[in-house]
Amino acid sequence: MIKYLGSKRALLPTLERIFAASGAQSGLDLFTGTTRVAMTMKQLGMHVTAVDTASYSEVLAKTYIELDASTRDLTELSSAIENLNAVPGRKGYFTTTFCEQARFFHPKNGQRVDAIREAIEIDYKGSWLYFPLLASLLIAADKVDSTTGVQMAYLKTWSRRSALELELKIPELLPGDGLSLRAEANEVAGNLPEVDIAYLDPPYNQHRYFGNYHIWETLVRWDSPEYYGVANKRIDNRDPVNKSEFNSKLTMPKALEKLISRLRAKTLVLSYNNESWLSRKELTDMCSRYERVEILDFDFKRYVGSQIGGYNQSGELVGRPGAKRNLEHIVLAGSGPSIEIMLAGLK
Repeated sequence: MIKYLGSKRALLPTLERIFAASGAQSGLDLFTGTTRVAMTMKQLGMHVTAVDTASYSEVLAKTYIELDASTRDLTELSSAIENLNAVPGRKGYFTTTFCEQARFFHPKNGQRVDAIREAIEIDYKGSWLYFPLLASLLIAADKVDSTTGVQMAYLKTWSRRSALELELKIPELLPGDGLSLRAEANEVAGNLPEVDIAYLDPPYNQHRYFGNYHIWETLVRWDSPEYYGVANKRIDNRDPVNKSEFNSKLTMPKALEKLISRLRAKTLVLSYNNESWLSRKELTDMCSRYERVEILDFDFKRYVGSQIGGYNQSGELVGRPGAKRNLEHIVLAGSGPSIEIMLAGLK
């Protein structure tokens, strides 16, 4: 999967044990991001609905959640990957914008992205291969970038991985069906069917994922947008429509409270951390419609970018490195017996 701010990779083993103990047959992931958690649900046999506003997230969810690997000819996918890896590089918008005017990728890999992305659009759009091939390209590009993980800035000197050759690989598709929705969580939550378990991992601060991963938005949309700033961010990053109510300290608590109240889920699992805008009491109160609420604490190493500090437009370190660790929390809310069963699964 792509590098991602707020990724729950470290929490996955714990979440997997919770989900497995719950015995849930249906799941909902309303801020799915890279779909790591939704994939875990699907691997446990759940029918999963994955929701997010990001175009790149939709690609990953269409690939790993909605697509049923047992119904597809995977040799066809393998052949398409082989063909795309043989496509010669060609300079285009991606190379000019993100490799020459900015330095997120080495030009040799930018040219390959340009050529392969165009080939996917021309040769595979409308086929079942379209989303898995886009997912493969996203993951391949992420492995050769020159950033600390987010796309607000690039490194002053090339990263070691930027010298590697971009190579598409076959995505590890999962059997079973699911559903991918590109939408705001609060806009769809009340209209979705009831599920056994819902997982929420809302944004914790003012930083918008639309801007943090603007290159992936452009790579998926393939729309050659106007841009601004040293990072060549999409001009529509400034549009209010691309700012979530979860990105404001003033609106986030009410937005989350509304979301939880509208959810049709027998059990709720919610992730947050000690840097969020909500207190434990506020979270407990929001989940008060459930019979029992428990909050579990986990200490983890922080995201690498926060440990390094901030950089100005010249690539010079201007901010102080932050704390090296933070406290991650998991809120469990549901019936008394169901929470007891999930807690027992962690012992």
